[in-house]
Amino acid sequence: MTMTNLYEHDIHAWTQQTAELLRQRRFQELDIEHLVEELETMGRRDRQELVSRLKILLAHLLKWQHQPAYRSSSWRGSILEQRLRIRDLLQDAPSLKPLLAEAAATAYGDGAKLASKETGLSLVHFPETLPYALDRLLEDDWLPEEG
Repeated sequence: MTMTNLYEHDIHAWTQQTAELLRQRRFQELDIEHLVEELETMGRRDRQELVSRLKILLAHLLKWQHQPAYRSSSWRGSILEQRLRIRDLLQDAPSLKPLLAEAAATAYGDGAKLASKETGLSLVHFPETLPYALDRLLEDDWLPEEG
């Protein structure tokens, strides 16, 4: 079976075979087209994970700020977990750090929608744009004041 056929039928086997070909420096046998595609996908996946984690973090921060009566240690734990995972991602992929502001701005709209659905508050109750300073988002102990 050719590498292209293997890619189309069993991507896991294709990745293992590709890794082995690279280890053996048998570059002429590589499926370059799909290898490039997979590398590009890996980069997009990291950025998508950053945005996804930010959506959850922002939703929790909005809930914390706008529903103080419902605050709990579990909310605090969820906020910290997202911060830790974002920091881990940024440590593993430092090239994402310059994209943090854009990713947070992108994530905010969906984060506000999540907060709206989870709180029962109207979406118009929340600011239209990211209300938090970027440098505060990843601080372990920072939480927004009541709004």
